[in-house]
Amino acid sequence: MQGKILPLVVSLIGLAVVAQADVILTGKVVSGTNAPVSGVRVSLRLPKSDELAGGRANSDPTGEYIVNAPRPGLYVVDVEREGFFRLANQEIRLVPGVNRVDFVLERQREVFESVDVVATPPLVDLETTVPQDTFTGEHLLSIPYPSTNNLRNALRVVPGVVQDAKGGLHIMGGKEDQVLYTLDGFNISDPLTGRFDTRFSVEAVQSVEITSSRYSAEFGKASAGTLAIHSRSGDDHFRYSATNFIPGMEHRKGWVIGNWTPRLSFSGPLVRSRAWFFNSLDTLYSKNVVKELPKGGDRTTSWRFSNLLSTQANLSPSNILYAGFLVSGWTAPRSGLSVMDPVETTVDRRSRQWFFHVKDQWYMPGRALLEVGYARNRTFGREIPQGEGIYVITPEGKRGHYFVDAARKAARDQALVNFFWPSITAGGSHQLKAGLDLNRVQYWQNARRTGFENYRDNLTRIRRTVFSGSGELSRRNVEAGAYLQDSWKVMPGLLVELGLRLDWDSILSRWSTSPRTGFAWAPKGLANTKISGGVAQLYDATHLSIFTRPRDQYSLTTYFEPNGAITRGPAVSAFTIQDRRLARPAYRNYNLGWEQVWPGGFYTRFDYSRRRGIRGFTYADMLRGQPPPPTLREWFEASVFDALYNLGNNRRDIYDGFEITVRKPFRRQYEWMGSYTRSRTFSNAVVDINVEDPIIVTDNVGRMPWDVPHRLVSWAYLPTFSKEWAVAYLMEWRTGFPFSIVSENNQILGAVNSQRFPNYFELNVHLERRFVFRKYRWALRGGFNNITNHRNPTVVNNNTHSVNFMRLYGGYGRSMNFRIRWLGRL
Repeated sequence: MQGKILPLVVSLIGLAVVAQADVILTGKVVSGTNAPVSGVRVSLRLPKSDELAGGRANSDPTGEYIVNAPRPGLYVVDVEREGFFRLANQEIRLVPGVNRVDFVLERQREVFESVDVVATPPLVDLETTVPQDTFTGEHLLSIPYPSTNNLRNALRVVPGVVQDAKGGLHIMGGKEDQVLYTLDGFNISDPLTGRFDTRFSVEAVQSVEITSSRYSAEFGKASAGTLAIHSRSGDDHFRYSATNFIPGMEHRKGWVIGNWTPRLSFSGPLVRSRAWFFNSLDTLYSKNVVKELPKGGDRTTSWRFSNLLSTQANLSPSNILYAGFLVSGWTAPRSGLSVMDPVETTVDRRSRQWFFHVKDQWYMPGRALLEVGYARNRTFGREIPQGEGIYVITPEGKRGHYFVDAARKAARDQALVNFFWPSITAGGSHQLKAGLDLNRVQYWQNARRTGFENYRDNLTRIRRTVFSGSGELSRRNVEAGAYLQDSWKVMPGLLVELGLRLDWDSILSRWSTSPRTGFAWAPKGLANTKISGGVAQLYDATHLSIFTRPRDQYSLTTYFEPNGAITRGPAVSAFTIQDRRLARPAYRNYNLGWEQVWPGGFYTRFDYSRRRGIRGFTYADMLRGQPPPPTLREWFEASVFDALYNLGNNRRDIYDGFEITVRKPFRRQYEWMGSYTRSRTFSNAVVDINVEDPIIVTDNVGRMPWDVPHRLVSWAYLPTFSKEWAVAYLMEWRTGFPFSIVSENNQILGAVNSQRFPNYFELNVHLERRFVFRKYRWALRGGFNNITNHRNPTVVNNNTHSVNFMRLYGGYGRSMNFRIRWLGRL
């Protein structure tokens, strides 16, 4: 027995000696609702010095951190993470051994009082190896972009995000459906198309994180990047606010109620210190006036609403339950009205969505974390034309009734499991995480299409297209993904990330392997410098919108001479999938970057991104003017064919981008940002051929519609002569979007997207005053959008046979805008 006790006593003495020799600061970082906060940077400094003393560390998924100090004594601790108020200059005396100190970070919210707080500036974060832009809800509320209730419009302030003429978002040159959109960790994209069509209030957003180029293996099925939205949460104080509850008037061919966007948010405890909620209601009344159309047929009105509820319940100190529910609806009579599309050609649109999610997190002994979640997404859309007549396309615009009358439903059920291991020491420290992601996606439609006709400039008919077959169809897909990610800190100042992801779905019936690697290096002695880079093999999701086309209707086209005689037809154009073993679209992404924080708090970042895609899905004519085989003639009961579009892996994409970003934070959440991007975006499948698009394309190689070689973006929210006043601006200059030239029969002439709109320039300048009236807090803002009155056209007559060929339309001139916000009681 004594032989066993003696070694134990010696070991305990040895551990005590080691503990006395080392000085360690450890603890946990939580939010105001006691939820662990990961990615928090904890730094040690000597008093009255900016130099690191010992080191710094980032909190792990359980909120735990460990920082080594060189010796006992008095230190200053800085605790910071974007999206939270910074804890700076926290003095603490460390003794030999282990010192445990826990920190509470308050989520960033608007600073109304004159309290001198500091929002966390952009950080040189050695725990990440990929380019990432984080924007808080306060950024989105402060920057004066048009239609401030629309989150999609807000995201145009991010340097790497381009918003196209239709409002779509494009990251790293990718299509909308090549980005993974998440809300509180769950896929929120449209189950059919993969696009981000969800609407909810900007006030509901705590932060938005956009990761491009190469990202963690935790996220898959998106080759361009991820867009992660985190909703706000409540706390033990009841808070409420209202925005734009008084409608404004605008002069558009007479005085009208302009875009009215009343919003209401309120939050607080369900059970104090145990459970909380945040609810945000958003509504939109929109009036669109087309100045070129005659009175009575020159305006449309639409309504939209959404409500997002987020909750958190601390079931125990180690078990936290999150849940959320989103519901939204939209009704838009006469949708699509423009100078080229009068009232009779428009469509009455209705849509609705509801999205529910729940996530349970268990914080286990030994700094391990297990989270399990489930989400359910349901969407419905309805398109109703103004009548059942033929849709007429002329060189001067459209006439008749739109040809599609459709109802569409889509659904996604998602289950996920993530596990985070405690830190492992082996040749450095390792932070491992692994998980599963299971999805079931479904789609149903009932579409009834009449037809359309193309006319020459002398109003003689060129061709007539009608549709045959059933427009009622359904399709489903089951997706499975698994990943393993290792963040390996080889030594202080050097991080290597190694990840592997496997994806499978029931449509392609094959597994795809996605290896990813990256590094982040802080040269010795340069604590505020980071050099990072990496490479990843990424894949796109299998969207049902691609694979339902062969089950949909097909078109029959008849061609006419100028004298009305039939020259050919009816000719069939249909879609098919001949290859039952299609490959998954694959992309090889590279990134290299340099980040630096300079004296005075200036943050700079230089990023180069390269993206190459192969095996992308695209439909191409397999007949190429040759006679169809007898089996096709029998199947379609036709002898003449225009095209048989077969789905293949023939798409190739190219993107190169270089970006320079400079940011400077100030006290009380003031900040300035400027960014320049030089990029190019090419593809050999620019036009997405589908049954409802009457355009004809023979050479489909060119720049994508959102290609912007040069783009300069700058915004700021700055103090003025008085602490109650602030000035905000948004400036964007970029190359005009490309467009194609078409003939009288709607065929693209020459290269696709061979022309460009004029350069775009917008400068919005607003003043804001915050004040107290009758013990309530208010914020009143007024200013001008497009203050220089620069014409930014959005529509062009690109038909060579039109007398108005190359005439530009659309765009808004200078406009005065007001916003009033009620921020609750003092």
